Amino acid sequence: MRQSRLLPLIIATALFMENTDSTVIATSLPMIAQSLGEDPIALKLALTSYLVSLAIFIPISGWMADRFGARTIFRAALGVFMVGSLACAAANSLPGFVMARFLQGMGGAMMVPVGRLVILRSVPRNEIVSALATLTVPALIGPVIGPPLGGFITTYFDWRWIFFINIPIGLVGIVLATLYVPNIKEENTPPLDWLGFILSGIGLALLMLGFASGGRHLIPVEVSAACVVIGAAALAAYYFHAKRTPHPVIQLKLFRIPTFTISILGGSLFRVGIGAIPFLLPLMLQIGFGLSPVQSGSLTFIAAVGALFSKTSAKKVLEYMGFRALLTVNAVIGAAFVAANGFFTPSTPYWLIMSFLFVGGWFRSLQFTSINAIAYADVSNRDMSYATSLSGAVQQLSLSIGVALGAFALETAAAYHGDPGLAARDFGPAFITVAVVSSLSALLFSRLDPRAGAELSGHRNVKRQPPSTGLGDGMEGSAGRTMSTAQSGKATPMDRGDADGPEDHRPV
Repeated sequence: MRQSRLLPLIIATALFMENTDSTVIATSLPMIAQSLGEDPIALKLALTSYLVSLAIFIPISGWMADRFGARTIFRAALGVFMVGSLACAAANSLPGFVMARFLQGMGGAMMVPVGRLVILRSVPRNEIVSALATLTVPALIGPVIGPPLGGFITTYFDWRWIFFINIPIGLVGIVLATLYVPNIKEENTPPLDWLGFILSGIGLALLMLGFASGGRHLIPVEVSAACVVIGAAALAAYYFHAKRTPHPVIQLKLFRIPTFTISILGGSLFRVGIGAIPFLLPLMLQIGFGLSPVQSGSLTFIAAVGALFSKTSAKKVLEYMGFRALLTVNAVIGAAFVAANGFFTPSTPYWLIMSFLFVGGWFRSLQFTSINAIAYADVSNRDMSYATSLSGAVQQLSLSIGVALGAFALETAAAYHGDPGLAARDFGPAFITVAVVSSLSALLFSRLDPRAGAELSGHRNVKRQPPSTGLGDGMEGSAGRTMSTAQSGKATPMDRGDADGPEDHRPV
């Protein structure tokens, strides 16, 4: 009993540190750019480098824990994240800051997935729901306190101090992990798919570097284009490699499951708009409207409060509407609130801005809860680790695409208006551009089976027979059926309360 209470709190130190760090940085971006002598748009590289690092290393986090022990990897991840934080604080140039953020991402990619794995394998089954609910509280609290905290530190001290706050939290996490976290390992761990890891890592890194560096920052346009081409070729090579290897690092056969495929593809489109908000909104408020970092953070935190409130109503809304109707309609509503940010002006009352951000945060959190729940509705227990790894990697990529697209639209608008620097009028087209992309996800969600996820949502009293994935004999039943929650005793994403956990609340 004591361990089931302590473990979530210990793992939560990592989750709290990571989410607070990300939201703090979002508020401080304009001041960081000024200190480094860079155009604020160039800081998109620092945001995407972190997300790309997560996308590269999340798929191997489970294998690392199985091979070397969960406690060993968890402590090492905390250490890497702290070293990356110190490197960020010491950075004096954009390339140095970008590399430091990539190092932070390596630690972040291991901390939370491994921590969650420890809980699932250590806590008694009848206490998993409450344990994971405890774990996800920091994922919601971090974005609430991060913006005002980052604004306060940046305004009244120095932006470099925002990275030093990670050190005491990380040290406490390492000590507690040493004392209480079991060093769980798996017997007969299959060999790591090194070739697949290299191909996917190179492909993801170069592809996103090419997208993020496009424009006038850091590297020439020709080099950016070459990165895109080589990255795409590496990912294509991985596709053919994965079809021949018995244990690929990323299991592409999961795309045979319709609910998983639509959740991943539709969710990726929707996240493009969401990924751009933490980049565009602080820039608009501080550079376009002339607010201080502390004023900006005091406005933007309210979106996370709206996300907190959605937790109390998500289940009821799903019971009433079902997955297909809710995801389709809410994709358009959520995208509309993204576009609404572009209509704010320096004279817009603060109460009105905060109202839109609060309601928009509520709708976005409801969408993420539903997206992540339906993703695993038809995935077998055996393939759940593959599914969570693939989903996590794609989530980070879609968020980084949102940053790159938002920056491109912002640059294009500034060039069209002939502004020497960024102006308030440049942000409207950028927000509308990413909102349009997010709204396209409704077309994919509308293709869901009307009965999809009925057992999870409780929308209809039907027992749907999920299609076989063809992934092996790990599926329950001869036809590849997935057991319901009551039959398996395993908490679903809806039950756990972690449906829109750290992956979706991590802004940068």
